[in-house]
Amino acid sequence: MKSAAIGVFDSGIGGLTVVKELAALMPHEKIIYFGDTARAPYGSRPPAQIIDFMNQFLRFFAKQEVKMAVVACNTMTALGLEAARSMYSYPLVGMTTGVRTALEATKTKNIGVIATQAAVASGKHGKMLKELDDAARFYPQACPDFVPLIEQGILSGSVLEAAAKEYLIPLVKAKVDALILGCTHYPLISPLIQQIMGKTVTLVNPAGETARAAYRELNKRDLLASTGEGSIKIGFSGDSVMARDLSQNIIRGCKSEFIKAELEEYAII
Repeated sequence: MKSAAIGVFDSGIGGLTVVKELAALMPHEKIIYFGDTARAPYGSRPPAQIIDFMNQFLRFFAKQEVKMAVVACNTMTALGLEAARSMYSYPLVGMTTGVRTALEATKTKNIGVIATQAAVASGKHGKMLKELDDAARFYPQACPDFVPLIEQGILSGSVLEAAAKEYLIPLVKAKVDALILGCTHYPLISPLIQQIMGKTVTLVNPAGETARAAYRELNKRDLLASTGEGSIKIGFSGDSVMARDLSQNIIRGCKSEFIKAELEEYAII
C-alpha cells in the first residue's frame, strides 16, 4: 500500500501548485493529477453540480487504487469534502484555509481572502477566522474572471491587470496586510497581485500547508513511501496543448508524463 499513488485533483491547472509542494516534500511518492479543464471554471456553478464533479474524480481515483486523494481545489473542499470522507475507503485531504498563517503574519488583524464565488459564498474562511480570533477583521473578495483567464494562459497583460485592480483595490483601501490566495490558480499570478497590494502585504499560499497536512496523514497511517523514484502523471479532461504547456511551467524540474481519462465514465446517471 505504501507504493500506491496519491491522487490530486482540481477544476483545472491550478492544483498543480499543490502537486509541486507535494513532490518537494515527498520525493518518493507517485502522484496522479487530474484537472477538469473541459468544465472549468467551477466557481460560478451550482453547488450540487460541483459536488457531483468531485465525486466523479473520487470514483476515478478509487479505480486507480490510490492510497490518498488531495482535493486541490478550495471550492470543492468547502462544498463537499466532509460528506465525501465517509463515502470512500481511502483518506481525503482538502485545501487548508491559510487562516492560521494569515493570523501569524498580520499586524493589523485586517485579513483578506480572494477566492471563487462559490468558495466565498461558503463562508469557510470567515468562520474559521472568527473561531481563532474574534477580533480580526475579514474582507472576502470573489474574483470570477481570474480562473478563466489563467486557464487561457493569460498570466499578465492589460485584461488581467484590469480585472485584478477591480478585485484588489477595495482590499487595498481596507488596509489588509495579509491576503489569503483562496484558489490554487492564484499563485500563478502572485507577482501581479503583490504589485497591486503593495510589498507590505503578506500573500498567503495554502498549497504548502496542504502538502504538509497530506504528509502528516500518510505518516499517521504508516503509508509514506520512503524509497523509490517519485513520479507525476497528469491528465486533463480537455485536450488542451495550452494546459500541458502551463503545467510544465508550474512543475518545472519534476519528472512527469501525461495520461488520458474520461471523467464522464465515473458519473452516476
